[in-house]
Amino acid sequence: MARDIILAAGGIVVQRAEPPRFAVVCLRKRADWVLPKGKLDLGETPRAAAQREVLEETGHEVTIGEFLGTLAYPIGAGTKVVHYWWMEAGAEPSRKLMKDVTAVEWLPLDDALARLSRSHEQAFLAQVGPLAIAAMAGTAREASEGQMDPHPYVAAPPRVKKPKTLLEKFWRWLGS
Repeated sequence: MARDIILAAGGIVVQRAEPPRFAVVCLRKRADWVLPKGKLDLGETPRAAAQREVLEETGHEVTIGEFLGTLAYPIGAGTKVVHYWWMEAGAEPSRKLMKDVTAVEWLPLDDALARLSRSHEQAFLAQVGPLAIAAMAGTAREASEGQMDPHPYVAAPPRVKKPKTLLEKFWRWLGS
């Protein structure tokens, strides 16, 4: 019997601090501490859903960085597939938390790992958390060395070859 696939997206959300702080959110329904994520709306890309869900669940506007990976796990009669991006949040929230979330905490990586209620999220964050810290350090280094354009823009979109295989279409869809 085929299992239903539930597509979701979220963020490994980090604030600049020493050490960097990771967002974990507490769900109202079961009081579970989880990574911010949620289901895609109809027609929404995973990247757009990730940004929307992180804003709703943490209250913070974010800058989206690199794609970090995909986590798949059984849920009910189906499988939930969650795509995660590294995101950087500012110090202050820009809106209230959604009603399904009771709290957001910003914790160093080891404390965030200990706070998470679900072992599959702990294992995932243990793998990608150091990548998120390295990505944040890289953007700070590039900015301090003057390598980042303070006003990035593209005058004309680059020509992109049309994807031919299903895998190429999938990766294009993930990145949009």
